Amino acid sequence: MEDKEIRRYSAVVVDGVEQAPSRAMLRAVGFEEEDFVKPQVGIASTWSMTTPCNMHIDELARKAGEGTDAAGGKSVIFNTISVSDGIAMGTLGMRYSLVSREIIADSIEAVAGAEGFDGMVAIGGCDKNMPACVMAMARLNRPSVFVYGGTIRPGAKRRDIVSVFEAVGAYAGNKIDEDELLEVEQTAIPGPGACGGMYTANTMASAIEALGMSLANSSAQEAVSEAKAMDCLRAGEAVVNLIQLNITPRDIMTKKAFENAIVVVTALGGSTNAVMHLIAMAHEAEVDLSLEDFTRIGGKVPVVADLKPSGRYLMSELIEIGGIQPLMRRLLDDGLLHGDCLTVTGRTLAENLADVADYPDGQEVIRDFDNPIKPEGHLVIMYGNLAPDGAVAKITGKEGLRFEGTAKVYHSEEAALQAILDGAVGKGDVVVIRYEGPKGGPGMREMLSPTGAIMGKGLGADVALITDGRFSGGSHGFVVGHVTPEAAVGGPIALIEDGDAILIDAENHRIDLMVGEQQIEKRRKNWQRPPSSVSGGLLAKYRADVQSASAGAITVAPPWDD
Repeated sequence: MEDKEIRRYSAVVVDGVEQAPSRAMLRAVGFEEEDFVKPQVGIASTWSMTTPCNMHIDELARKAGEGTDAAGGKSVIFNTISVSDGIAMGTLGMRYSLVSREIIADSIEAVAGAEGFDGMVAIGGCDKNMPACVMAMARLNRPSVFVYGGTIRPGAKRRDIVSVFEAVGAYAGNKIDEDELLEVEQTAIPGPGACGGMYTANTMASAIEALGMSLANSSAQEAVSEAKAMDCLRAGEAVVNLIQLNITPRDIMTKKAFENAIVVVTALGGSTNAVMHLIAMAHEAEVDLSLEDFTRIGGKVPVVADLKPSGRYLMSELIEIGGIQPLMRRLLDDGLLHGDCLTVTGRTLAENLADVADYPDGQEVIRDFDNPIKPEGHLVIMYGNLAPDGAVAKITGKEGLRFEGTAKVYHSEEAALQAILDGAVGKGDVVVIRYEGPKGGPGMREMLSPTGAIMGKGLGADVALITDGRFSGGSHGFVVGHVTPEAAVGGPIALIEDGDAILIDAENHRIDLMVGEQQIEKRRKNWQRPPSSVSGGLLAKYRADVQSASAGAITVAPPWDD
C-alpha cells in the first residue's frame, strides 16, 4: 500500500482563531481544552426502541467511545434511524425497509462530513443498518471500523422470529391451535439482538467481517455478552490506530476483499440479500462487483454451515464452537480466500487468522469440505426469458433443483398471502408476486410472510414462489427473487398470466416462462402499468432514483446538467 498523507479533517472545525465559535459549541457537549488536538471519532449509533435488534446499541456506542478515548482519540456519539423488518413485514410499512438503507448511509455521511470527524466507528444491529454503515464509510473514506450489535439469544424451544411466521401458516393449516400460536409468539424473542439464524443480519455481519471492516469475531457474539462489550472497546482503539496508520476503507474494500465476503456468505448458506447489499457496498467503494461474480465464486465454494433457516442450528450455537474465524481459516488453507487483503486490525487477513484454532471435535454445525451440505454455492443467479437481467434464488439442495408448475399471479404480497392462507394455492403452483420491485413497491418488500405461510402449511416441497421483490434471510423453500427487469418497468414478470407454465432449473441457472414468443409480444403490446398509491414523499423520491435489484438497488441521482 502506498504511503498517503494523513489528513486531519477535524482541523477545519477546531483550529484557528476563526473557529472559536465551533470550539465554544463543542465545549458545551463535553470537549476539554486538550481534546481539540486529538483525532475526533464519530461513533455512529443505530440505537432505537423500534426493534430488539437495536435496543441495546446505545450502551455499545458508549463502550466504543470509551475505547476511542482511552486510545487517545475524542469520541462523539451520534444517532441514525433503524426500521424493523420483523415488525413491518407483511405490511405496507415494509416498503420503507430497503429505503432506510439509503437514509442511514446518507445521514452518517452528512453528520461525519459536516462535523469533520477524522474517523468513525459504526454500530449496526439490523439488516439495513449494516450495509448502510459500510456504504457511508466507503463514501467518506476516512479510517473506520464496523461493529455488529450481536445476535439474539434463542427463545424457548430454540425458537426465533421465523418460528412465529411459520406458526401463522401452521395455524392456518390447522396444524396448531390459537393457544399454541400465542405461546410461540410470547416466547420466540427473549431480548436484545438480531434474528438468530443465518438470516440477513448475521449474514451481513459475517460478510463485513470477511471483508475486513470488522474485528475478528464481531459477527459471532451475542448482543448481551461481555464479548460484545469488549468488541466495542477494541473497535474504538482500532479506529485510532487506523487514523495513525492512515488506513482508510478503500484500502480494505478491494475487489479481492469483496470476493472474500462472497466466499464466506456462500460457505455459511447466507441470505439472498447479501447479493444486493454487497453490490451496493462495492459501488460506494468504486469496486466493480456484479451478479456474475456470485456465480463464478459460487461454482467453487461449498455450503458447509448447517444453519437456519434451512438447516438445524442457530447463530448462538455457531458462537459456542468459535464463530466464523475457524471457518475462514479452513477456507484460507483451502485456497478459497485472499489472505493478503488488509483489514481494520492494520494486518492482513492471513496474519489475523494465523493463530486461529479449528472447531472442536464432534461439532456438527460446520461440516468438513469433503462432506458439504451442497458442493457448490446456494446463491444461484438465474437468467431466462422471465429474467433477462437476472434473478437470485437460494437453493440449498433440500428443495430440489428443478421445479415446473403453473402460475398463480398476484399483484401484491397481501393478495398472495391471503390466497395461501385461504387454501387457494396448492401442489404444483408457482406463486408469482409482482409489482413489488424497487420501483414497483416502491421499496422492494421482503416476502417472509408468504414463504413462512407456505412452509407452515407444509407446502414447502410442492410450491414455488417467484417475485420481483426480495426475501428475508429467514425465507426458505423453492423461492426466486430479485427478478429483473421488474414488473413496474414492463419486465417479463409483468406478462405472466394465471395458468402459464413456468420452469425453474437451478442446475442450468434458468427461469423461463413456457409461453411462445409471439404470445409474449402480444401481451407486451397490451401491457399497462397499474396505478401506484404512492404519489409523493420519500417513497416517490426513492422510486425516481432507485436502480434495479441487479445493480444493488442503489439510488443514483441524474447527472448534473451543465
